[in-house]
Amino acid sequence: MANETEVAAGVTDESVRAALATVNDPEINRPITEIGMVKSVEIAEDGAVRVAVYLTVSGCPMRETITTRVTEAVAAVPGVTAVEVELDVMSDEQRKELSTLLRGGAPEREIPFAKPGTLTRVYAVASGKGGVGKSSVTVNLAAAMAADGLKVAVVDADIYGHSVPRMLGVEGRPTQVQDMIMPPSSHGVKVISIGMFTPGNAPVVWRGPMLHRALQQFLADVYWGDLDVLLLDLPPGTGDIAISVAQLVPNAEILIVTTPQMAAAEVAERAGTIALQTHQKIVGVIENMSGMPCPHCDEMIDVFGTGGGQTVADALTRSVGATVPVLGSIPIDVRLREGGDDGTPVVLAAPDSPAGAALRSVAGKLGGRQRGLSGLSLGLTPKNKF
Repeated sequence: MANETEVAAGVTDESVRAALATVNDPEINRPITEIGMVKSVEIAEDGAVRVAVYLTVSGCPMRETITTRVTEAVAAVPGVTAVEVELDVMSDEQRKELSTLLRGGAPEREIPFAKPGTLTRVYAVASGKGGVGKSSVTVNLAAAMAADGLKVAVVDADIYGHSVPRMLGVEGRPTQVQDMIMPPSSHGVKVISIGMFTPGNAPVVWRGPMLHRALQQFLADVYWGDLDVLLLDLPPGTGDIAISVAQLVPNAEILIVTTPQMAAAEVAERAGTIALQTHQKIVGVIENMSGMPCPHCDEMIDVFGTGGGQTVADALTRSVGATVPVLGSIPIDVRLREGGDDGTPVVLAAPDSPAGAALRSVAGKLGGRQRGLSGLSLGLTPKNKF
């Protein structure tokens, strides 16, 4: 049997740091060794290891998670007999270096999703009027895509009527590193909302320029990482935010949510035709509250009428001169409402329910779309003919 000295001899600085390289910061989602969070490693003769870790800010909400992850990773190294984690806080200069690293050396205030070469699919979820379930559709699509393995984020751009954090069960608050914001996440979805910065249930009373500035900060100052899909939950109508989205993220595609009711469909058509002025693509229409399964028979009860989604799709097809499909019809389901109140989307709580299955089907269509070469730089230069 090996003595303690021999066991300790197997513990090296390299082996401990290799273990630490498997620990990701829970907010940045990159190895702590890569982003300068490991301050020092000390190994005692008896195999006890002390690791000093830098937190980005003194009040880091993930300090316990980081401590647990570091402890478990180092304890798994052969020969380690005990692990002690010491926490420190980055200096202003270190935070600045981290911010520069995360931005890839790019200048601040750059919106990564607006670059011609971005592979992130951006969907602006819009509606003509409120009360059609736009936010419910947004969070369920996001949760379903994340469950399918995609890297997904949601920007709650409905500044006045923000509701996404509750619907996704987000309890954490953003962490600020210099001028960069680390968004909290829930169910694998990163989220940012003005509701995370306002006290209690205080209303937001802002005019157009302030709304534009807030959206710009959400897109440019938040560290999103490498995303597959970004969903923007827009406020109803065609106001300031819809215009700002077109200016800040011109490659965003518009997803229209309506109900079968003709009054709602007419208003939703107006929301969609803004694409003619902003030169954005309409990816499709989702008809929410399309019907309610009868509890006593196999029939569907058309509470809000029928055909509204197809009416909007047909009208937009004629207006924009390109096919606008109906991506799906979501039936009325009390579990959809319950999921929004409880913070567990129906696509996760009851994935095989009529509403859950319909939403997962739409998410599969949107998440599985591949970006084409249109608008992408191929890195080619013309060659002179000789």
